Amino acid sequence: MTSPPPRLLQTLKLMPALEARLASAFDVHRLADEADTPAFLAAHGGEFAGLVTSAAVGANATLIDALPNLRVISSFGVGLDKLDLAAAQRRGVVVGYTPDVLNDCVADLAFGLMLDAARGLSAADRYVRRGGWAGATSPFPLGRKVSGAKLGIVGLGRIGSTIARRATGFEMSVRYHNRRPVPGAPWMHEPSLSELARWADYLVVIAAGGAGTRHLIDADVLDALGPRGFLVNVSRGSVVDEAALVRALVDKRIAGAGLDVFENEPRVPQELLALDNVVLLPHIASGTVETRQAMCDRVFDNLQLFFSEGRLVSPAPF
Repeated sequence: MTSPPPRLLQTLKLMPALEARLASAFDVHRLADEADTPAFLAAHGGEFAGLVTSAAVGANATLIDALPNLRVISSFGVGLDKLDLAAAQRRGVVVGYTPDVLNDCVADLAFGLMLDAARGLSAADRYVRRGGWAGATSPFPLGRKVSGAKLGIVGLGRIGSTIARRATGFEMSVRYHNRRPVPGAPWMHEPSLSELARWADYLVVIAAGGAGTRHLIDADVLDALGPRGFLVNVSRGSVVDEAALVRALVDKRIAGAGLDVFENEPRVPQELLALDNVVLLPHIASGTVETRQAMCDRVFDNLQLFFSEGRLVSPAPF
């Protein structure tokens, strides 16, 4: 007699292709369809062996504890700050996520933001569209050069290393800040974040989110970056003190910024919307057809391998 497929709880709406693939192999129920989530979990929480979620939604201790037979969590994304890993570990629940497959696209976007912020590409586009070029009494403002500049990277993990390698094509000098030097890394480790900011022309933030990095980029770091320095954030909005960044941009205490993430997404500080020295994106660093498909595949493969062999393709670090 064939055993029934494992039952999965899905916290959010996923890409249709992934939902179809999950439904073909597992018994899936979407939590977002329930009007009374606590009542549903109280009545049915014990039915689920797996949980499918995302970096944006995560899974807190309350949800994990409401699933007494939970064995595995598979998350769409690399962010772990909204996943209560300690609660999962206490319960013996393994957690899978989707690293590596998005390194290239996030690194590409970091350079896109760097170029846009430095050369004013989005601002120049707006200038042309509103007729400024045709009727200009003065030329569009000069930008700043990226090639040959100094690049500081905050967080030399998988993506940070990819960004550093991209920088060789722009003949940039690269230094990085981590709590500890990365063994074998060919770039100079700067133990002081403020000193890295003071040295850099461009400071790219790709540190992991969570309590340990909250407001790592604060007013002091921004002041060290200074009026000729640019900040690019492709990590998590919480890593940057957003209020301090807004003040620095409004007061032109830094040259500009390129932001893919914000502290309270999708809400963007109103003061930033009118500024031409900041580029604002809707958290799309991994948003390509190829990468999102690879992320979908990893979510599925983590679950399939766990239920067939008891292990994950990409286990999260506890």
